[in-house]
Amino acid sequence: MSRTLQLAEHLISRPSVTPDDAGCQQILGKRLAALGFLLETIESGPADFRVTNLWAVRHGAPGGKTLAFAGHTDVVPTGPLDQWTSPPFSPTHRDGKLYGRGACDMKTSLAAFVVAIEEFLAAHSEPRLSLALLLTSDEEGPGVDGTVVVCNTLAARGDVIDYCIVGEPTSVERCGDMIKNGRRGTMSGRLTVHGVQGHIAYPHLAKNPVHALAPALAELVAINAAGGWDAGNAFFQPTSWQISNIHAGTGASNVIPGAAVIDFNFRFSTESTPDSLQQRVKTVLDAHGVDHALTWTVGGLPFLTQPAELVDAVQQAIEAETGLTTELSTSGGTSDARFIAKICAQVIELGPVNASIHKIDEHIAVDAVDTLKNIYRRAIEALDARLAA
Repeated sequence: MSRTLQLAEHLISRPSVTPDDAGCQQILGKRLAALGFLLETIESGPADFRVTNLWAVRHGAPGGKTLAFAGHTDVVPTGPLDQWTSPPFSPTHRDGKLYGRGACDMKTSLAAFVVAIEEFLAAHSEPRLSLALLLTSDEEGPGVDGTVVVCNTLAARGDVIDYCIVGEPTSVERCGDMIKNGRRGTMSGRLTVHGVQGHIAYPHLAKNPVHALAPALAELVAINAAGGWDAGNAFFQPTSWQISNIHAGTGASNVIPGAAVIDFNFRFSTESTPDSLQQRVKTVLDAHGVDHALTWTVGGLPFLTQPAELVDAVQQAIEAETGLTTELSTSGGTSDARFIAKICAQVIELGPVNASIHKIDEHIAVDAVDTLKNIYRRAIEALDARLAA
């Protein structure tokens, strides 16, 4: 068994459901400390949702640059245990695959980070490149006491990250066939439309908020269907707006509701801003005379890493290891990269095939485990070599 696979199995065996780290960071920290890394544990959150974060750094030559690997030790809940073919926290091999919760998202990436660093330092005892790891147990949860807290701490004291590789599962069919060099922003809204409750047989004594909203809602849907929020650009899909929940009424069939509540979400490109989208929605509602209140939550702003040193190093590493020409993409949901991008100019995401993440019988192909480790190691080597050029 390879050292990477062995470490991945050790981590998978820990039931680290958000926000419980279950000792994963201790396991990784011990390996890093042996390599000369300085470890800093940053805890955050209330007593009933305590989050563990780890910042580990090994300094290279003075005046050099820093490459950080970032990821999360927490996993999503298992779901019904009786639906798993084998216990989710008992790493199991079947048909060339490693099964277990976190096998893909993202304990294999964490193991690959550490073993890649070990192999690199075994061959380069005095690298020019500084290396770091940023780990959290709050990526699958609310995300308010995890990576963002570490990034704020680093920013406050002036610590600099030049490059960051996040180990999110980004591959589609083969390890390394896609990396994320950016992500769309996410913004949720809650629209409350005010009406007057009343008996459905006496509509003149009431005001139906669903009826009042319907024309404005039709216009918002039409804007979305026509791709009218923005056209996107070379790196981003057009901004998308989707309704997630609608609620009105008391449950009785003879009562006009007094209010209607609609939850919706924007996934937006760099061609739009939270302010521009909020104003567009308000303009439509006002034009239709809808008596309403709106609340907004910005979950993350879009970010983009243009092809430069980091993208080049990772693309070259993937091609050298697998022969693949990797695809750059900004598709999918959000990740902790949105926080890191605020303090690091070059951030990409690269990890295993993502087809089984969050599913029953989550798994990764065994032969991809060391492929991923080798890609990470090659990327470290390429960035360190640049500093000597």
